[in-house]
Amino acid sequence: MNKVNVREAFEKVNGYWNPTVAGALNGQEVKLVKFKGPFTWHHHDNEDELFYVVKGSFVMEMRDQNITLHEGDFLVVPKGVEHRPNADEEVWVMLFEPATTLNTGNTENEFTKHRLDRL
Repeated sequence: MNKVNVREAFEKVNGYWNPTVAGALNGQEVKLVKFKGPFTWHHHDNEDELFYVVKGSFVMEMRDQNITLHEGDFLVVPKGVEHRPNADEEVWVMLFEPATTLNTGNTENEFTKHRLDRL
């Protein structure tokens, strides 16, 4: 067992849209990611995702609504819901999702990460 200081761990995350695994439990992973700018529209057929804002704020865009999340907020995006995170400024987000979750879901593009960095 290793203790993780989330703020210190985020200092080790390189670049934007690069999820980094900070821990794992029961088939789920805790991923740290820095957002800036718009991501890609996508959905996940089989996985829900939890987005927890550690620092900053961003808008979770969905086809029928936008939800602004601030530091301390979290949002669960259910499987099948098309979404796109968009951040005007750098934001630090902790994700909780199954280990098998591809960051771009049903889409393959320059944002897709098949292998994630680990702390």
